[in-house]
Amino acid sequence: MNLMTLVDGPSAAIVLGGTVLATVLRAGFDDCRTTLAKLGALGRRSFDPVAARAELAQQIREIQKDGLFRAVPHHFGDSEFDEVTDALIGNRSVGALVKAHEKHQARRQAEAQRAIRTLAQAAELAPVFGLAGTLVSLSQIPAEGIARGAMQGAIAMAVVTTLYGLLAANLVLAPLARIIERAAQAEEAERQALIDWLAWQVADICPPRPRSERLAAVQAEAV
Repeated sequence: MNLMTLVDGPSAAIVLGGTVLATVLRAGFDDCRTTLAKLGALGRRSFDPVAARAELAQQIREIQKDGLFRAVPHHFGDSEFDEVTDALIGNRSVGALVKAHEKHQARRQAEAQRAIRTLAQAAELAPVFGLAGTLVSLSQIPAEGIARGAMQGAIAMAVVTTLYGLLAANLVLAPLARIIERAAQAEEAERQALIDWLAWQVADICPPRPRSERLAAVQAEAV
């Protein structure tokens, strides 16, 4: 089998160029930028739970030593945990801590879903442009017929464009969407475990909420 017969620049340009252009037009520039950012982050670890736990442990020791009223927020560059500790110390409430975490969690999940959706759309479009390349190739055959060699070339291009579309969709774009999804789920699990641990560590330090606040919380949970 000669693999070089599968290399065709015009076919790749039709499939890849068409898929990229159609995806940008369908998803929009903002979603495409988010997708590129998520793809760029796959090669590096954006969140280190061990380092974050060590930094939070230092904050907990300071809170235990000085109390919530005199403790100073300890920032270490993670926007979520910096805001979480600000909310905890500023409001002296585990509820404020959880609320700050949920805000960042919702933002991260929305960004991940945008990237997943964009790649899924690209995976749907790639076979379509594979078929488009096939039609373009076949349209080049004159009605009165051509030499046998030229006919074989046109048919080869038609087959290769279809193949490129299927490979791009099933071996590149759809797997990348799943990789981003799994990476997002793993990070959320690590961050949630740290938030649960932090809330448990400071639960006894936070002053009890007034009865009216406790009643409102119970009523909200009941609804």
